[in-house]
Amino acid sequence: MSFVAVVDDQVVGHVLLSATRLDAPRRIVDVLSLSPLGVVPEFQRRGIGTQLIAHALQAADSQGVPLVFLEGSPHYYGTRGFEGAGAVGFRSPSLRIPEAAFQVARLSAHEPWMTGTFVYSEAFWAFDCVGLRDPEA
Repeated sequence: MSFVAVVDDQVVGHVLLSATRLDAPRRIVDVLSLSPLGVVPEFQRRGIGTQLIAHALQAADSQGVPLVFLEGSPHYYGTRGFEGAGAVGFRSPSLRIPEAAFQVARLSAHEPWMTGTFVYSEAFWAFDCVGLRDPEA
């Protein structure tokens, strides 16, 4: 799912939800990953990113998606419906993702047994879009 924010016929923001999976004890669960989120610099700090996130989470929830994961700032996303994923029973798909950055939004279809390892789809791995890279390596 992809959503844009428009101001005066100009696209000023975008958010994408991509299909991913959770390897849970009972079965594989279809979930989503929120990435990327972007707002044109001159339109930042106006609540556009917050609105895009809220709209994306509402759309996911209305489609029965139980979980939305992301890698990002806990300060920013923690006030927008996300919490530390490791602290609530999820395992990161990569050691390159800092623990604080691995976050999840538990939606209304989430059930307590839905814990386990978050699994990115192949495109994230193919384009090396998972976690942080050591700039010295």
